[in-house]
Amino acid sequence: MSGPGRPGRVTPVNDLPAHGAISLNLSTPARVLAIGAHPDDIEFGCGGTLAKWAAVGAVLHHLVLTDGAKGTWDPDREQAGLIAERQAEQRRAAALLGGGDVTFLGYPDGELQNGEAVRREVVRVMRLVQADVVLTHDPWRRYRLHPDHRHAGFIVTDALVAARDPHFFPDVGAAPHRPNDLLLWEADEPNHVEDVEGVVATKVAALLAHRSQLESTMGLGDDDPVDAFESRLRGQLSAHGALAGLALGESFHRMSEL
Repeated sequence: MSGPGRPGRVTPVNDLPAHGAISLNLSTPARVLAIGAHPDDIEFGCGGTLAKWAAVGAVLHHLVLTDGAKGTWDPDREQAGLIAERQAEQRRAAALLGGGDVTFLGYPDGELQNGEAVRREVVRVMRLVQADVVLTHDPWRRYRLHPDHRHAGFIVTDALVAARDPHFFPDVGAAPHRPNDLLLWEADEPNHVEDVEGVVATKVAALLAHRSQLESTMGLGDDDPVDAFESRLRGQLSAHGALAGLALGESFHRMSEL
């Protein structure tokens, strides 16, 4: 088995998945690393959870893997300007959620691949941050169309294995690190819910900070009220929360045997 052993584990392979009760609300982590394929993915996937934790002292770190250059329906939009705009939007959104640094790896939007170079960079960030909880896309989500989301999830899960073992990328620097929990949003099999009642307005504000995405991603035309988007979002959070008997929640697949 790669990496330090864990007490109580009988074999290195858990061959029968457990389908037990859904867990609820992790203890507030000291350090959090959220990793998204594009600007705005983090806010959609776990914005409420990050806002809740930051409000009680968690230090947030945001990592965006691609440049977001294809995030427009305007065929004449100049890509360099859009990249700069989306980075500024991401920084504003992160500040609204509770601050923390934002790192952009800048891989071409729509062309993300799970290769050694990107894994090395993600391992470097993981080891520098030493996060208690890592959050990202669920790469096993069925019927997922966007390849960047799928590849981002596998990049992170593969990098997590490498980050915990000193024999992977020993030149990267910083000590090997194993987080306590991995939370995968848009979960194919949700088994954990975070209560986000009371921070939905913060999540909405962080999403609306991505003004370049109001039409293409959030379905808001020039004359559409922002309330329409918030209503749709609350409906989604209500469905997530219902998995654990909550009014509003964000659901994940939680992995803690890391």
